[in-house]
Amino acid sequence: MNEVLSQDEIDQLLTAISSGDSEVDDFKPVNDTRKIKIYDFKRPDKFSKEQLRTVSNMHETFARLTTTSLSAQLRSLVHVHVASVDQLTYEEFIRSIPTPTTLAVVNMDPLKGNAVLEIDPTITFCMIDRLFGGRGVTSGNKNRDLTDIEQSAMEGIIVRILANMREAWTQVIDLRPRLGQIETNPQFAQIVPPSEMVVLITLETKVGDEEGMMNFCIPYLTIEPIISKLSSQFWFSSVRRSSTTQYLGTLKEKLSSVDMEVVASVGSINLSVRDVLSLTTGDVVRLSNTKVGDPLTLSVGNRKKFFCQPGVVGKKMAVQITGKIEDVTADDFEELSVEGDDSL
Repeated sequence: MNEVLSQDEIDQLLTAISSGDSEVDDFKPVNDTRKIKIYDFKRPDKFSKEQLRTVSNMHETFARLTTTSLSAQLRSLVHVHVASVDQLTYEEFIRSIPTPTTLAVVNMDPLKGNAVLEIDPTITFCMIDRLFGGRGVTSGNKNRDLTDIEQSAMEGIIVRILANMREAWTQVIDLRPRLGQIETNPQFAQIVPPSEMVVLITLETKVGDEEGMMNFCIPYLTIEPIISKLSSQFWFSSVRRSSTTQYLGTLKEKLSSVDMEVVASVGSINLSVRDVLSLTTGDVVRLSNTKVGDPLTLSVGNRKKFFCQPGVVGKKMAVQITGKIEDVTADDFEELSVEGDDSL
């Protein structure tokens, strides 16, 4: 509360200004340049900025996969990209979408609860027109419910979109999204209470010349069990581990056809340089560590693998393997596995 000046204090200020001891500017209120962020305690934030950023990265992958799959299915140029990722209440989301619209209720198995995929009517009717052999023109009435045939066609598109979502979420969880039902009235898709916080991924979608939005709404209650995995550190480490695992089988297959040197050794001995230089034809080198009747050693590369005995096959020298020095069935590609990954 501002303090009220008395008459004597007002007279003193006027006298000081008149005599020049003080300037008028000294008594002007100071402008507060600090930025104030409004925080609604009735609607506390559930997702951190880092978690929203991770969700955005996941759905950038989803957008690329959807671009490719829909382009092939609709035989038209399709472009999908993430426009924004926000957190808001479910009621705000429902109020922001048109009526009627295409609203798919998605089961997020193994997570508990459902999510909602909303597709703008412009995009919906454009896709349907392309599937039915048209050019993707939506000049007709778009403010109507889908017919049974149109709804069946959209179910096929949504199932393909959900398959892309499963692949995009692989780094975090083995998600198995399933289409539950399709609604046209948002009021019939009350998957959580109106005040419940959700994360909303908005995807700008262009099919041919038609543009619109796809919205994917995930309630906090559904995503809460894996909220700790929505961090940049976990995300990028998972991507690196997955990439290594993905190509490990290919690397093993390619390496299996590489030629390696196999050497059968009778024995070995250490000689000085003087003795080596004095060796001539007919000299006998005694192998002090090898006895008569001892098996030869068969080395693969620089690793001793088998015991063997010499012989002849046809007109060529050969060796017959008589035993194993170490278990060759063990995985020799350990250096290719990801450190700390117990799944390999």
